[in-house]
Amino acid sequence: MSHHKERSAKNCLNCNAEVLGRYCQVCGQENIEPKETAWNLLTHFFKDVIHFDGKFFSTLKFLVSRPGFLSKEYMVGRRASYLNPVKMYVFTSAIFFLVFFTFSKITDNEIGNTTINGKTSTEIEKMDSLHFADFTREINREDKKPDVPMSRAEFKRYKDSAYENTGIRFTTKLYGSKAEYDSVLKSGKKNHNWLQRQLIYKQIEVNKKFNNNSKLILKSFVDTLLHSLPQMLFVSLPLFAVLLMLLYIRRKDLYYVDHLIFTVHFYIFSFIVMFVMYWISKLNGTLDWGFLKLLNFLIFLGMLFYEYKAMRKFYLQGRAKTILKFVLLNFIFLIFLALIFFMFIVFSFFKI
Repeated sequence: MSHHKERSAKNCLNCNAEVLGRYCQVCGQENIEPKETAWNLLTHFFKDVIHFDGKFFSTLKFLVSRPGFLSKEYMVGRRASYLNPVKMYVFTSAIFFLVFFTFSKITDNEIGNTTINGKTSTEIEKMDSLHFADFTREINREDKKPDVPMSRAEFKRYKDSAYENTGIRFTTKLYGSKAEYDSVLKSGKKNHNWLQRQLIYKQIEVNKKFNNNSKLILKSFVDTLLHSLPQMLFVSLPLFAVLLMLLYIRRKDLYYVDHLIFTVHFYIFSFIVMFVMYWISKLNGTLDWGFLKLLNFLIFLGMLFYEYKAMRKFYLQGRAKTILKFVLLNFIFLIFLALIFFMFIVFSFFKI
């Protein structure tokens, strides 16, 4: 309850219903004076934040330590003491992907390095910092040529040659324009179906956009695909709940929304686990300690064990049945996840 002055009038400002107490019995709005100071607005904001944080950490404690408990509490109607699962999903997923996209950069080693005369594109990028004479001696020594100085124009051509690629292609012939490809189709030399035609049209468009630079094309594609991960996981969430509903179809006391809440809680836990695994991977990239890879693997196994325990506690079935349904659930879901991933690969290609 706020400390604002209660209105003398007994009509609700929100729905105009008669107010018998401090709160409207119809819509729940507090019957207080609408005018408030900036200080009241600020204190109200901080109270909401503190209230959210308090609920978040208490809910997080139960989520991590007691698999399936929060879903059970939600199902029986005990909800006020815990953070709403949808709010918690949005918050944890936003934090995870914010950190992931902020600190994850696509590097040449991850995409692949073009090599020219035995030099990678990264090395060629550093050529501008080298003295021409030093660079010339190095190249001539590798090619077993006389130590003849290289001109600035030759230096630029050598450097630019690192990016002379042939683009991407889905056919043996690389078409330069849509008009060229259309003329081939009209001549009857190629008989492509609708999907093949769309892919080749997109191939022509992408190669033209990136000037046939396959490295830049691949970077743009991977970046687009990575930024589709939140949507990919969101699409997979209701599918996971559907599989649970089918596996427990004989449980007439459970509705689809109950399976959905269970799934949301498990996804929240998965985001937390992935967040920890991500930072362990970053640490391993810096320190190169072998046991950190093993630690990540053990954490992943722990996430699977958590899923099994949550299923057992929430659905209240024996070990044998739960293990069987656990295996079936993850096997079938993995197949569907692969199909979803393939669809997003296609969509990501058409978005670049």
